[in-house]
Amino acid sequence: MKNVIVNTMSMMAFVFVLFGCSSEEVNRAGEAEEQSESAHDHSEAAHDAFASVPEEVNEQATANLLHSQMKNTTRLAADDPVEFSVWVSQLIWPATHEQNRPGAVILVPVENWGIALASTTLIHHPNDGPVLFTKNGELPAEVLQEIERLQPKGNVNGTEIMIMGDVEEELFTALGNYTVEQIKGKEPVKFASDVEQYFSDLVGEVNNSVLIASVDEDAQAFSVIAGHWIAHMNESLLYVKDDVIPEATAEALAMRDGQATIYVLGSEAVISEQLFTELEEFGAVQRIAGTTPAEMSIAFATFRDQETQVGWGQTEPGHGWTFAAVDTPLLAIAGAPLGHLGKHTPLIWIDGEDLSEDLYEYLATVRPTFADNPMAGPYNHAYILGTSQSISHQLQGIIDEKLEISGEHGGH
Repeated sequence: MKNVIVNTMSMMAFVFVLFGCSSEEVNRAGEAEEQSESAHDHSEAAHDAFASVPEEVNEQATANLLHSQMKNTTRLAADDPVEFSVWVSQLIWPATHEQNRPGAVILVPVENWGIALASTTLIHHPNDGPVLFTKNGELPAEVLQEIERLQPKGNVNGTEIMIMGDVEEELFTALGNYTVEQIKGKEPVKFASDVEQYFSDLVGEVNNSVLIASVDEDAQAFSVIAGHWIAHMNESLLYVKDDVIPEATAEALAMRDGQATIYVLGSEAVISEQLFTELEEFGAVQRIAGTTPAEMSIAFATFRDQETQVGWGQTEPGHGWTFAAVDTPLLAIAGAPLGHLGKHTPLIWIDGEDLSEDLYEYLATVRPTFADNPMAGPYNHAYILGTSQSISHQLQGIIDEKLEISGEHGGH
């Protein structure tokens, strides 16, 4: 069994970038032989200059704005989780014709993040649908309106609406025109196991690869990072709690007959080394770690197990990312479909009013450049979750600039 600790610095192969005039401009001017060494700056100083905070900011940047979109960043500008879940649904599933309508809509409780997060594995095919929030066991009007807009086609079982957790009877009445299935429960550990069993039955196999996260409240931000991945691929999420392996989780792992490949999310402060060792009874175990949720989100974005194909492995340009404030976990859960379709994005946490040094370094690593033709790409893009109250316009602008493609020797 192996204990592989993946952190931000060990996963990122930093790529030094080049500054100066583009080769195309120099060739036009007939000055190629006169280019100075500084125009081909491969130095660590050049890398550090890009991976740094802007020296000055424009205080007028938000004056008289007509919208919140930028060339490399798309903002989903809602902070209320119920409303935000509809935003994501409308972005990913336009529902203009059969091919872009969802299979099944997954209704999850806004009050129970553990149940909501475990449910994101159902976003993936064959359900191929959004997670929309219920509230106090009832169906918000805007969610019912969105279901009516989507006209879900049904999954392989013909199910159009998946109800996750316990709800009021009136909710079933409101959905009387749809084919509905429910996975009942209030306790996240057992519920996650039930969801995995349902999904395994749906796809016809138990995936030996599985993510393990803590459902403890103080581990929430570490655990929510899993949502975008399990929406993206067939791996499911099982929970540990109070630093023990609950019975329901142990039973689910045992179904893999000792052949599980387990990915533990969080450092030893989140999931102890003792618990890690106990998990080895069920198969091979790896740890994806970070001292903070923001650091671990970068670690997971760069992690890739080549044998199982688990992990995003995004260490080069030409990708998308989801950026969310670490204190908005419900937005991140509702945003999990961004990992499923479109640009297939991992979640990156922003903690506080500034980007971390680790994030500046990571963005420098994946900075896209071109030799002669910017139209050939590669391009980067990001989704910003929430309004400027969650992630400021200033931070969005910095992220947008760091994602921009530029010439290998500077320029666009």
